[in-house]
Amino acid sequence: MGRVLVIEDDDRIARLVSRALENEGFPTERAATGPTGLSSALAADFDLVVLDLMLPGRSGLEICAELRAHSSVPVIMLTALGEEEDRVVGLELGADDYVTKPFSPRELLARIQAMLRRQAMLGARPAAATAGVARFGEFELNLTTHMLRRNGELVELTSSEFSLLRAFVGNAGRPLSRERLMELAHGRDHDATDRSVDVQVLRLRRLIEPDPSKPRYIKTVWGTGYVFVGDGTT
Repeated sequence: MGRVLVIEDDDRIARLVSRALENEGFPTERAATGPTGLSSALAADFDLVVLDLMLPGRSGLEICAELRAHSSVPVIMLTALGEEEDRVVGLELGADDYVTKPFSPRELLARIQAMLRRQAMLGARPAAATAGVARFGEFELNLTTHMLRRNGELVELTSSEFSLLRAFVGNAGRPLSRERLMELAHGRDHDATDRSVDVQVLRLRRLIEPDPSKPRYIKTVWGTGYVFVGDGTT
């Protein structure tokens, strides 16, 4: 079971989330302010952070940015209805997923379990792999070890970025709607706005495209979504 840090200043919500996690066997710690939450996240070895955006001391967006500068721990943001801009900024800063308030503990638990399963797969890397390798341009994506290399040099991927790239390379040449792309990457229960999908694609483009403003591999299909062009042609 993964160890989870809940950074939430609303005591009722924090207790509700913690109880739901602990009932499923997840060791859980809580922090009620931005500074204490950041200190806890950096000082201890957590497997996932549940992060509220509106926190005293420092905002959740600041905490997310600081965490990403020092750690690859998965972050699930808690946001209020109507905070789409904050959700998008959070994704741009490196959050892996978000859940909108009001939410059911069951929904959040499902998101956490899915995220930790992906992390467990990333941690279970065999010493070597001889199959399941996708190559495009200067890149080699090993679908077994979840490693991406550019001309032999390792390119760091979060679990969400790997899942999205795997969905693309597994459907090369096939236009994918935003909804279908998220379903392939994160499962049928994943809910995301068009804009949040675009942000996740932009993050991936920044990793693999020579010029993200003129994509070579992940191309926009107007009115549909995106298509992955493995050979980098138009």
